Amino acid sequence: KPQLVASNDRFCRFLEEYCPVVTETYYPTIWCWEGRVQTLLRPFITSRPQVRYRNELIKTADGGQISLDWFDNNDSSYYPDASTRPTILLLPGLTGTSKESYILHMIHQSETLGYRCVVFNNRGIAGEELLTPRTYCAANTEDLETVIHHVHSLHPSAPFMAAGVSMGGMLLLNYLGKTGRDTPLMAAAIFSAGWNVFESIESLEKPLNWLLFNYYLTTCLQSSISRHRQMLEKLFDMDLVMKARTIREFDKQFTSVMFGYRSIDDYYEDASPCRKLKSVGIPVLCLNSVDDVFSPGHAIPVETAKQNANVALVLTSCGGHIGFLEGIWPRKCTYMDRVFKQFVQAVFEHGNKIFSM
Repeated sequence: KPQLVASNDRFCRFLEEYCPVVTETYYPTIWCWEGRVQTLLRPFITSRPQVRYRNELIKTADGGQISLDWFDNNDSSYYPDASTRPTILLLPGLTGTSKESYILHMIHQSETLGYRCVVFNNRGIAGEELLTPRTYCAANTEDLETVIHHVHSLHPSAPFMAAGVSMGGMLLLNYLGKTGRDTPLMAAAIFSAGWNVFESIESLEKPLNWLLFNYYLTTCLQSSISRHRQMLEKLFDMDLVMKARTIREFDKQFTSVMFGYRSIDDYYEDASPCRKLKSVGIPVLCLNSVDDVFSPGHAIPVETAKQNANVALVLTSCGGHIGFLEGIWPRKCTYMDRVFKQFVQAVFEHGNKIFSM
């Protein structure tokens, strides 16, 4: 069974009643139970539900633009009135977009419940042009604040929550730690977040993990900015950036410089959500596997979570990073998908029972 960590008895009872999947035994797929195998195979095994998006480009205060992909769910029979249709903001991982299979699965789950979704694509990553020499990072929440304000202003009467995956979860946690209760979001769900960036990077730099994940992700980061080389060369030595062979080297030469940090350590400290967890002011459910090489089990802030009544951690012993595969042939639905579906439904339909905490 997963370990449920929550200091608030009311929140615990709420989850046990309306999100019972967090108390059920999780049986990982028997032939790929190891965390790294789950992480590697999930993108290839799980299906890719068909989703038709409506794209919207919004402007930022510094002259940039952000690409949002909307799934309006106008055929919703449960919520035919678009003005009050529950809305979920989805935040993909480090180099992810609205096309990731885990995002498509979240939208598929939301569609069956009648909800609307909008995917926040980080700057310059979803095919749109960079209008300024700036991309994104896990610590800077300005673009996320812009998106949340924009979505809420379009549908001020609609119940509104967010879900973040991996770096998207880190960004969402950092935003919540900054804003406390001063947010239009009712609640949030976080999946496979890296809680302590120093520990995550150290884990990813171990030889096997570097070979399987670190080098590949570094090349993905380089690929995501190479299309914008002409714009970014105004501020960066792009030849040096493109020589990076680890995420740490990329962040040292590019990310930390872009956002004005004195050192890579200053950036990693600011980007680590464990430092801001005590300030989260709305109900948050966080799912992690303790065998996730991107977020080592020993770095999950269990004691800090116990000090905030708004926070619940669900920790599985297996599942890897955004894996959580279950069943003999885990193509259609993962344990993570079930946690997402039950929690968003619980919040939108029974949330008044935890908001008086």
